[in-house]
Amino acid sequence: MHFRDFDELLSAVKGKPNRVAVPGANNIEALAALKMADDNGLIQSGLLIGEPAQVRKMAGETGLGLSKFEIIACSDPVKMCEIAAQSVAAGKADFLVKGLVDTKYYMKALLDKELGLVPPGALLSHFVLMRTPRYKKPFGLADAAILIDPDIEQKTQIVRNAVNVMRALGVERPKVSVVCPVEKPNDKIPSTLDAVELARRAREGIIKNAVVEGPYDIYITFSRRLADEKGVKGGSVPGEADIALFDDLDAANSVYKSILFFGEAVRSAAILVGARIPVVLSSRADSPDTKLNSIALACMLRDKNLVD
Repeated sequence: MHFRDFDELLSAVKGKPNRVAVPGANNIEALAALKMADDNGLIQSGLLIGEPAQVRKMAGETGLGLSKFEIIACSDPVKMCEIAAQSVAAGKADFLVKGLVDTKYYMKALLDKELGLVPPGALLSHFVLMRTPRYKKPFGLADAAILIDPDIEQKTQIVRNAVNVMRALGVERPKVSVVCPVEKPNDKIPSTLDAVELARRAREGIIKNAVVEGPYDIYITFSRRLADEKGVKGGSVPGEADIALFDDLDAANSVYKSILFFGEAVRSAAILVGARIPVVLSSRADSPDTKLNSIALACMLRDKNLVD
């Protein structure tokens, strides 16, 4: 990977000119993140789409200077998202940062076929890059926000999306752990059967440029020692995982938020992947640090090939 932690990521993209489009910019958390990004030299210009009076008031509260931003008056969240997506498609912005708009409107605007931001047949999914002192390197987690109960075809695409991101970040052949409650296939636990199938698809080249193994539980995924203790011999993923794929939204979202809430010194970035451009998709409850990291990650990825 091109960086070992988020401080190195910020250093790598500092000074890189980026133009952002923010639908629902009348959102103090989003503007606070832009202020942090601007202070770190990540923002060249931007479109702030929302209620102008509210945007100006909140920008003042966060200390964000507005001289490099254009405020576009709009009160309809659906229209806000459409304007933002159109601005990226027209080359007026490099990537999107979600403000105070519903995710469903955000995604619908991205999926407008006339804009061509999402290739035909592609699937949008959520990707979190995490760094914790308990693990030796940054790792990806998917899908913690978008796909509720993905089938095997959707899981295949989620893996491809995550692999594309990690390859763009410098991991040539990402190691993917399909995380399940147990490490042995069990007909009564469908996620373990999907894990076996995903591993087969990687071996046969249906999933390219990645090593996929599972079913593995969390311990095996992140610790070679615990894998050995549990009798899991061989494999190149235990203790070396670059990506953790979870079975569904219940599992991924709960694990993601638990790590953030209970973990010490945990840092993260969250984006939407599957489009031709990076799309920042952080939660309203995410810390300003997570939002800043998400913008930095989008900066790193903006000129990369993120689709097959």
